[in-house]
Amino acid sequence: AHQPGTPLSDQEYHQFFKFLRITIQASTACHLRELYGCKNSLVQRLDEYENHGVIPPGPICSELPGNPFFHNFCTFSLYRCIMKKYFLKV
Repeated sequence: AHQPGTPLSDQEYHQFFKFLRITIQASTACHLRELYGCKNSLVQRLDEYENHGVIPPGPICSELPGNPFFHNFCTFSLYRCIMKKYFLKV
């Protein structure tokens, strides 16, 4: 265990910045979605990439307790963006 207030180890910094880069990339993808909508070709390519080449047609069920149902993947993705739950899975 590390003392509170001490710097991270080299490995801990690697993990910290790895997570930060991933979060910034997810935030950027959300910004594109908010600007251009789900019908934009770039946004659709990102959605296809996230889903192994096919955008699920819906309805979408998620791991979210209390709000597990979304009409389509676009609605689910917008929810993740708004709530900043970038890595919530279907």
